[in-house]
Amino acid sequence: MLPRVSTTGTPDVLWLSVNPNFRRLEQPLLVQLTEHHTVSHWSYCQTPDEPCSLDIALTLLHDSLKAYDRALHIIGHGTGGVLGILYARQFPRRVKSLTLLGVGANPAVDWKAHYYTQLEQLSCSRSCVLTQMVHSLFGKQCNHCLQGLRELLERDLMESLSLHSLAKRFSLFPGNVPVPLLVCGGQEDAIVDSVQLQSWQPWLKDGDRLWLCPDGRHFFHATHPARSSEQILDFWHQVESTASFPACLES
Repeated sequence: MLPRVSTTGTPDVLWLSVNPNFRRLEQPLLVQLTEHHTVSHWSYCQTPDEPCSLDIALTLLHDSLKAYDRALHIIGHGTGGVLGILYARQFPRRVKSLTLLGVGANPAVDWKAHYYTQLEQLSCSRSCVLTQMVHSLFGKQCNHCLQGLRELLERDLMESLSLHSLAKRFSLFPGNVPVPLLVCGGQEDAIVDSVQLQSWQPWLKDGDRLWLCPDGRHFFHATHPARSSEQILDFWHQVESTASFPACLES
């Protein structure tokens, strides 16, 4: 259970990750963003003997962010985005903006919630359900890619922070986020569908944005990094040009 912050220089942006196995899916977008901003990567790695707890991750994240004397743009996909929501609600002065990727108005809905629901309802094996999840998340795949992605999901189930289990589903009340907010999702996402994303509308403030990536699935930022970065960078530019932030933050 060790957070990792890697940076070259003072960062403008912090990417939150609680799914180390998905790091290669994050890279296409991170490459685009680092052409314009200094981006740090914070990851939470949970050991097998520890309880699944967002509170622990939240505490470690705050300990890391106290090292910076200014607010940062925070971005996260899935459960990383959920962690960003909780942090922004608790420490809004430290968050310049929050960008959510694949997080619906019911933030706890993720691919693992769908997986455990199907595993509970369908009379088929774990491998069969994982195969169905690959098709839902990534679309039709060749046999070689299907096997690799199925193994990726299985590792994520075993090694990453999970809000859900076969016995219990986690829930988080929808609501506002007290910082500038960009919500991004894929129009073809079978996990966080357009209804879940559009349900953010009542909570959006002036200046907040909602963007759906055409043809994008749950990992739209991996398959459409240029489109995604264009939207994110434009939002950050808006935030920088219209908002004022304290010059220095207390620890």
